[in-house]
Amino acid sequence: MTVSLTLYYAPGACSIASHIALQEAQIPFDVKSVALGAGEQRSPDFLALNPKGRIPLLITPFGPLTENPAILEYVASLAPEGQLAPVEDIAKLAQMREFNAFLSATVHVAHAHGPRGGRWAKTESALQDMKAQVADNMLSAFELIEQTLQSGPWVLGKDFSIADAYLYTFARWLEMDRVDTRGLKRVLPIELEWSSGQQFKPFWPPRVLPIAATAPAKPGLNNRH
Repeated sequence: MTVSLTLYYAPGACSIASHIALQEAQIPFDVKSVALGAGEQRSPDFLALNPKGRIPLLITPFGPLTENPAILEYVASLAPEGQLAPVEDIAKLAQMREFNAFLSATVHVAHAHGPRGGRWAKTESALQDMKAQVADNMLSAFELIEQTLQSGPWVLGKDFSIADAYLYTFARWLEMDRVDTRGLKRVLPIELEWSSGQQFKPFWPPRVLPIAATAPAKPGLNNRH
């Protein structure tokens, strides 16, 4: 059964996780780029679809779906043969959800204190204090991931899952956040080789690679998948 899906995304933003999942699921979908810098996410047309004014946004047969963890798991459920989520292993499924919740509630927020500090503070001194903590907070989060949360070469062990697509999103922001990554020996070799264009995942098809770029995809490449 084919469902109609449209992903609202922005190049380089956290929507890359949902974009990767859709590609890995090998199901048809449309994409619509949202110009965040121009404030398109706050336009009446976009807010009518997602009152949160955020991306990613996935239009599904049952209506709009937001938040990466929800979109990732929904997409995985549409293509069970892709084994993007351990649906038959209750323990691993719970661990995957725990990991994705940590990324959403802790790691993403730690990063956002830099470019999006205005959500929490208004005075210049407060904003600068928040920005000054970003590198340390991101490093602490990734050290925790390496030491206790990542159970193998991939998040859940030997098998790739949607948790890895989500982790990649934040791993590629570490340089922007001025994080000293020299001590990160497990996450970066797996998650960041993609940024150099290397196909490190033997079964990761070349069709996914253009998503890693911060620039929009070439015309015609991602109009219909």
